[in-house]
Amino acid sequence: MNSRRMKYFVCRDYLSNRSALFDSIEEGGFQASSSYTTHEITEHDNDRAIDGLHDRVNMLKRLTGDIHEEVKTHNRVLDWMGNDMDASRGVLSGTMDRFKMVFKTKSSRRMVTLVVSFVVIFLLIYYLTK
Repeated sequence: MNSRRMKYFVCRDYLSNRSALFDSIEEGGFQASSSYTTHEITEHDNDRAIDGLHDRVNMLKRLTGDIHEEVKTHNRVLDWMGNDMDASRGVLSGTMDRFKMVFKTKSSRRMVTLVVSFVVIFLLIYYLTK
């Protein structure tokens, strides 16, 4: 699954989980029936609040687990990119070392050959990609 799709699902889940977490709070709490005594109402409200908190804790636990997996995925991608950059840096430094050796010889014939070959390769790649 690509990261854009993952991000969409995490964001969608986050929004639905957030609304489930805070719906009862925004609605003003719990409503009680007039046929119950105050003690029964309090016990019932406490039980409902405990169940609601339990559900919210489980939802937050799943959400933090998803965030943890997302962070691990991003760290792996960054590690791969770092390794690729290190490999590219090694190739480029080797190429620069070869260029330095060519320029140190100061052979005009080699220099002309080098410049002409670069121009020909550039033009060849340019026309092949067009």
